[in-house]
Amino acid sequence: MASRPGILTDWPWKPLGSFKHVILAPWVIHSTYSYMIKDEKDLSTFLAFPLLLWRMLHNQLWISLSRYRTAKGNNRIIDKAIEFEQVDRESSWDDQILFNGILFYVGIKTIPGASHLPMWRLDGVIMTALIHMGPVEFLYYWLHRLLHHHYLYSRYHSHHHSSIVTEPITSVIHPFAEHISYFILFAIPMITTIVTGTASVASLAVYITYIDGMNNMGHCNFELVPKWLFTIFPPLKYLMYTPSFHSLHHTQFRTNYSLFMPIYDFIYGTTDTSSDTLYEDSLKRPEEAPDVVHLTHLTTPDSIYHSRLGLAYLASNPQKSKWYLSLMWPVTLWTVMLTWIYGRAFVVERNRFHKLRLQTWTLPKYNIQYNLQWHKASINTLIEEAILDAEEKGVKGEELNRYGELYVQRYPSLKTKVVDGSSLAVAAVLNSIPKGTTQVLHRGNLSKVAYAVVLNLCRRGIQVAVPNEDDYKRLKKSFGITSDQNNLILSKNYSIKTWLVGDGLKGEDQKKATEGTLFIPFSQFPPKKLRKDCFYHSTPAMAAPASLENVDSCENWLPRRVMSAWRVAGIVHALEGWNEHECGYTMSDIDKVWQASIQHGFKPLVIAAPSKF
Repeated sequence: MASRPGILTDWPWKPLGSFKHVILAPWVIHSTYSYMIKDEKDLSTFLAFPLLLWRMLHNQLWISLSRYRTAKGNNRIIDKAIEFEQVDRESSWDDQILFNGILFYVGIKTIPGASHLPMWRLDGVIMTALIHMGPVEFLYYWLHRLLHHHYLYSRYHSHHHSSIVTEPITSVIHPFAEHISYFILFAIPMITTIVTGTASVASLAVYITYIDGMNNMGHCNFELVPKWLFTIFPPLKYLMYTPSFHSLHHTQFRTNYSLFMPIYDFIYGTTDTSSDTLYEDSLKRPEEAPDVVHLTHLTTPDSIYHSRLGLAYLASNPQKSKWYLSLMWPVTLWTVMLTWIYGRAFVVERNRFHKLRLQTWTLPKYNIQYNLQWHKASINTLIEEAILDAEEKGVKGEELNRYGELYVQRYPSLKTKVVDGSSLAVAAVLNSIPKGTTQVLHRGNLSKVAYAVVLNLCRRGIQVAVPNEDDYKRLKKSFGITSDQNNLILSKNYSIKTWLVGDGLKGEDQKKATEGTLFIPFSQFPPKKLRKDCFYHSTPAMAAPASLENVDSCENWLPRRVMSAWRVAGIVHALEGWNEHECGYTMSDIDKVWQASIQHGFKPLVIAAPSKF
């Protein structure tokens, strides 16, 4: 929001919220019906809606590419952080597409010659290019300078400049009134070609795509224009800007006003003197070498949309099932194929914590694949390649949840420390159990964390009831000959108010719980919340300190600025400089890891729950 919002700041359809897209429905239905049913074969009007869909896809591709490249770090322009506040402010980037769509349909119906356009006319393409290079670029330059006048800047344009570190969608984050002026400006070539009878579907579609592409490129925060272009054709520096050129406008404010052609900045003396230096420095910038890598994987096919490289507004909120994602199955299938073809871990996020550089790498594998025997070899290969890649980059620690011991044994001289984070996960579960609890019920598949949690609870004098006889025998055997096993009992007493649950918990099990039961997960995946009269704790996790930078997405289903215990453990491991692996049957000291996490500013999660258990 601008510092002093002026009139026509908000979009007219803001009250509609997520249902705003319905405003296009009458136009789309009418044009489709006219083309498909009635004898009005106006292909140009029919293609208006696919053009709007293409614009959304085009913008999304730029968003994903920019987030991937800035996470890797090579050619990155600005290092400052992006936080949730910016993501929320920029979540309405598709408003301008809806606005343009309405005006397109209105123009088709009201402007003579705007319908039944040919697919291609060369003279229209040339005229569009010339008009843009002349009047549009010139008028935009002076409009932009006018918007930086204090009166208009404080009421309108400061909203756009709230983003110092830009993303592609930052380019279209303006108040409604600004978008009106921009549309009038960019409509000049389109209306001129329509009035002169030289317009075509190609000239309009290519021009709109050009505007979107150049806008996105100028705000992508990584330099991608190769230097050889300016070497072989030096005048190009006056005809095409670069991402670093426009980035300076967002940091210096009073320089580099041009739209896409810097020639007017050179003419009127508003070119930033550091433009060339920043451009060359950004091109030379190498890929960032992280200190800690969090190695994770996709969960479900549609989890790619919740990934930081997916849909920003979904990634910035805890993962939940969305009905409309099922309608996107063709895109989902395409992303599944793309990840399968890519076939290696890829960077999705970067963070900074004190002096540590953190990255998250995602394996292109899904939950179901981890449970299939014939996929284990390929998963092992992917993890091994990721560990060796981290070793080559000098990573201090790599957070790993599966198969860690295999690689430590295979590479005994490994300098990168492999941390599965099980010790902190156990500590998080233990500290989630309400004080005064004397009994807990264990339900779910046994795992490294489950064994350790049960053992520690028994050592603390808390009785652990296990309803499954096979699980009871395996747990008892793992205790050895100790008096602690007396606190482990085989019981089907489902009236116990605190349940420790993991993967394998069934719906029928939850139905047996009494009202007010607290479910505490010890696995990475939360149980389905089937009981409204019970309480569900988060999966093992901790709230991140304010000093953790560049947090603009949620980790799976966890709330904002909350990190899984497995992820936090790797960070703490590196901060403390512990020279040991934690994987396989090895587990770090639980209390030591927990205290270190608290000292570094991570906080346990709390849940509103009954006072008595």
